[in-house]
Amino acid sequence: MNLNPREIVASGLCIGCGGCTTLQPEARMRWDGDGHLKPVASGRWRQPNEFSQVCPFSPEAANETTIAAALYPEAPHGDALIGRYAGAYVGHVAEAEYRMSGSSGGMVTWVAAELLRRGLVDGIAHVTPRSRDEGDGRLFGYRISRDSDQLQQGAKSRYYPVELSEVLREIAAVPGRYAVVGIPCFIKAVNLLRRENPLYAERITHTIGLFCGHMKSARMVDSFALQMGEQPEEVAAIDYRVKNPDRPANWYTAQLTFEDGSTRRQDWWHLVDGDWGSGFFMNSACNFCDDVVAETADIAMGDAWVEPYSSDGMGTNVVIARSPLMLELVNDGIAQGRLQLSEVDHAFVSQTQAAGFRQRREGLAYRLARGNAPVQPVKRVAPSRAIPTRRKLIYRMRQAISRESHRMFRLSNAMRWPAVYIRWGRAALATYHGLAYSRGRVGQWVDRFIDPKGGD
Repeated sequence: MNLNPREIVASGLCIGCGGCTTLQPEARMRWDGDGHLKPVASGRWRQPNEFSQVCPFSPEAANETTIAAALYPEAPHGDALIGRYAGAYVGHVAEAEYRMSGSSGGMVTWVAAELLRRGLVDGIAHVTPRSRDEGDGRLFGYRISRDSDQLQQGAKSRYYPVELSEVLREIAAVPGRYAVVGIPCFIKAVNLLRRENPLYAERITHTIGLFCGHMKSARMVDSFALQMGEQPEEVAAIDYRVKNPDRPANWYTAQLTFEDGSTRRQDWWHLVDGDWGSGFFMNSACNFCDDVVAETADIAMGDAWVEPYSSDGMGTNVVIARSPLMLELVNDGIAQGRLQLSEVDHAFVSQTQAAGFRQRREGLAYRLARGNAPVQPVKRVAPSRAIPTRRKLIYRMRQAISRESHRMFRLSNAMRWPAVYIRWGRAALATYHGLAYSRGRVGQWVDRFIDPKGGD
């Protein structure tokens, strides 16, 4: 099945990574109507055979298990959820301002800076803020940093659409050794390119992965602005997670900066779409992903979402080192007192990401069994309906919210009436919470009147 990019986009399986643009020089990434980035090219897409091998969601591409087996054949540990690895840790950076300037424990920027400091790479491809007048009005984008000062500009989490096309072109044009920082599907795309293209295999020497729940569209920023009483087009910058040592790390606060220099702050739980797990503005491709912890990255980091770490407002990382070099970097950092990390096992790591694994394994199995994707993905999870009815309803509600949030936001914009979306969002969120968390009336109704082993 040699699909081309247009077919992947139409199927809802395009994550917008931009890897396919390397196959067609005139191809570019552009916004679609819902605030996602998609590939665009004039005329017919060439090289469908090659595209099928480099798109991370293509049914023909190598899966994460196959890629990791080739990259880390000597990794001493393996687990069905977190993949192959050489060592796993929990903790944070102890030196300088890495921890304070990052959303979590500072490990992503520290590892990237260490690669530069040791002369192992010439540049780091990572995400940094942009001004509205750059690149189709994007607030964030990939760039290549070649020193620690530039690198620090990319600290913190960015829940915003980005793509790799520009930095992949720069890597192809400028000789050197590069590391790429990215979410699991982006790192998979990079590794698929390395498998197919000797130039990228030579120049991209290291990968740094980020644990991922799912990708959001640019509409989430617009929605936050409207709920704070401001116009989306006036947003100049956003900090998704303002760090406050006096509050738990999982109490997210968003700060928007506007063109006139003013700022607004709001806790996520006061925003109708601020419950991450409910799926507002989720990219549809994320419904068919089975990698939470960047299984094909040399090293991967995420938040430690278990106590006592989730209550530490300074932030704490979970770290999975897969390659021998990354294991060496981490262990050297611990020995030198630059990293405050404790070794953990795969069970601890998977526990910190339990919600993500439920969505990407149990939930994915159910979505595959329903078989309503225009192009049926080939995943490492077997289709199954053998889950309680409450869980089925949660997964269906989450998928409906991700789809309808975009539609209702479009309608709200067309009517110039933000309340249309906001009121719908509150109702959708209340229904979702009733299914997912409530043991009140909605939860009792579900448990009493629906057979937990029933059908669809």
